[in-house]
Amino acid sequence: MLLLLSLLWGGSFFFVEIAVHALPPLTLVVMRVGLAAVVLWAIAILRGIPVPGQITVWFTFFVMGLMNNVIPFVLIVIGQKEITSGLAAILNATTPLFTVVVAGLLLKDEKATPLKLTGVLVGFMGVVIMIGPTALAGLGSSLIAQAAILIAALSYAFAGVYGRRFKVMGIDPIITAAGQVTASTFVLLPLALWFEQPFSLPMPDAKVWLSIFGLAVISTAFAYILYFRLLSTAGATNLLLVTFLIPVTAIALGISILGEELQLIQLAGMGLIGLGLAVIDGRLFKR
Repeated sequence: MLLLLSLLWGGSFFFVEIAVHALPPLTLVVMRVGLAAVVLWAIAILRGIPVPGQITVWFTFFVMGLMNNVIPFVLIVIGQKEITSGLAAILNATTPLFTVVVAGLLLKDEKATPLKLTGVLVGFMGVVIMIGPTALAGLGSSLIAQAAILIAALSYAFAGVYGRRFKVMGIDPIITAAGQVTASTFVLLPLALWFEQPFSLPMPDAKVWLSIFGLAVISTAFAYILYFRLLSTAGATNLLLVTFLIPVTAIALGISILGEELQLIQLAGMGLIGLGLAVIDGRLFKR
């Protein structure tokens, strides 16, 4: 499930690359979460899953939406205006580092251990090597932009820990995913309307609409169903290791679909990521 989630989120780079040239960032994000909400509620209705009506549940959806969508999405947009996508990806890959710390402090069953910390650091080095050390060339300049990406990663970590409560509340992962993106839509829509006036933009072509559909349905709706299933079964720390795997799947897609060549340094980075995941999991070393 973790590999499939990384594939869905790794594939989102393809969809975004096409759509971002035709739509401003906030508008694209609103269309992404809004369409995903429609799809997820349709699935819930078809499966006969009851919609929660309690105010406390919806408050939880809004908090989760803020930490998992609104805050990181907006901060990443701000950050990527000033720094390269490679550096942004490396800074975003600090999410498991933050998660180990946050989960270790707040969750009794996910305490930080030397093995976990070692594995996360090894996996992070794998991401740096695979994306390319040259991406670190801008590290130190544009400090506000880099801080924005790091705060986004920290927000993802808190979201992973906060989202554990949905299992205790007994809410179906489909409803959790639908509630989160719905809440995110309500928060982001006024921002997009105010700052970007999307209704004044020219109508996107068919290629852009297909990309938006793929981004919303495949890389958001279905991805978040997997996200919340994994969160309830594997925990926040293991779930957010997906940020190590996303560059791997993105490169794999580029090789298989776009005919790109696999470089030795990328292979070395993938090996370190695999080693880091094995160290965090711990079972291989116990055997």
